[in-house]
Amino acid sequence: MTGVMARNRIEHGSRPGSPTMAELSRQEALRLLQGARIGRLVFSHQALPAVRPVNHVLLDDQIIIRTHTGAAMLGPARDGAVVAYEADEFDTETCTGWSVVVTGEAHLVRDPAAQQRYQAALEPWIGDAMDHVISISLDMVTGCRIV
Repeated sequence: MTGVMARNRIEHGSRPGSPTMAELSRQEALRLLQGARIGRLVFSHQALPAVRPVNHVLLDDQIIIRTHTGAAMLGPARDGAVVAYEADEFDTETCTGWSVVVTGEAHLVRDPAAQQRYQAALEPWIGDAMDHVISISLDMVTGCRIV
């Protein structure tokens, strides 16, 4: 157990042996996000919260996702809306895991060279034609680990 995790356990008075939560540094959160295969994009659609599972890649200090024509997430990306992106991994047997949340602006990638590069770097995980590329800035990166 690292010093930070042990200190959190002591400071928050948790029972010995019970899981504890420790905040992740930005660098550690991005490292975990880089290794995640699937995440959830959270955005506003028709004035209501919407969540979509998507795969991603981290490139050029951005989260890159691909989507299809007609997808609800295209509207926020066209408008430069603030969105959230969450990825996690948990083991319910050991009660351990991590969660990372990135908050940033979504933008539709319009530059043909960037579109081509991002499309080559990210294979869609579903079979639909994914002709649109969305970038999400890494404005706020938070995360926690449960150990």
